Amino acid sequence: MVEDNQIKAQVSPFAIREGEIKTFDGKDGYVSMNQIVHKIDIGHINEIHFSILELVNEFEFITSRQLYQMLEIKGIDPKSQDKLNNKLDQLVKSKILTRYYFTSDEGKGIYRIYCLEKMGKYLLNSKEIDCKWQPSDNTKPVAMIKKRLAGNQTLIAYLRKVKAFEGYVVKPAITAKVTGKIFKATGGSVKLTKNNKSIQFLFEVIRREDDWQKKAVDKVRLYKEFYENFVPGDSGFSTIPQLIFVCEDEKNMAETFREIITNQLEIPQIKLYFTTDLRQNKETLEDTLVEFKLVDGKYKMENIELKLLGM
Repeated sequence: MVEDNQIKAQVSPFAIREGEIKTFDGKDGYVSMNQIVHKIDIGHINEIHFSILELVNEFEFITSRQLYQMLEIKGIDPKSQDKLNNKLDQLVKSKILTRYYFTSDEGKGIYRIYCLEKMGKYLLNSKEIDCKWQPSDNTKPVAMIKKRLAGNQTLIAYLRKVKAFEGYVVKPAITAKVTGKIFKATGGSVKLTKNNKSIQFLFEVIRREDDWQKKAVDKVRLYKEFYENFVPGDSGFSTIPQLIFVCEDEKNMAETFREIITNQLEIPQIKLYFTTDLRQNKETLEDTLVEFKLVDGKYKMENIELKLLGM
């Protein structure tokens, strides 16, 4: 598999492309549970298939490359990307998983997205694994799926490249106390621990979807409400977490910061940090975060070096 730092992409694969649509690439028709049980009995579907299924359930939408990386992290050897893709094909043909890709005027996307099918939920339930999937989950729009994929990439980068990494949550639920609204950090959260001291990062993924500025402003308002009323224990956080915006590119970081300043949504309790999808491909994450500082009356983007994010 090509290592992250060997990827030469100039544009994130999880950036929004104009006119992009989600295209079905799964299997039509009917597959019975008896057929699936037979495949399990003869070993055509085995424990590695179930490990794949659990990861898809956990992340909701995930690429084959992300699955490969997560299997490795969990100590499961997929052998090769091709062998993993063959197993994914088996699961798709059995209607345990389904598959999509994105198309736009620029052509087909370069990767496939995997998510659960009804038979997958039945198999997970048979193993007493919690699965809240429902068919409507697969109808989510392109922007929501790309936010999840960018969040996956960020979580996996921290898992693989940060020595202080302790744990992650894919979809942490946060409560804005005043309005009582519960919302989720679109990119997940990680817990880092060094010298018995811990800090948690919340990742909010920003995409240039339709009306993205308003959507971003509305979400930051919820974060502001959460932080301004924070006490230890709120939403499961023992200490105040650090918020990081994961943007499409360098320009998108500045655009997002401008929306926050223009709408007077600064959060005094924390510093606002920013990063991009492609920055997660660096060999080390020590210098992947950005802060906007006021210098001579103008805001200037500065890289922040955090030794905590090193190996």
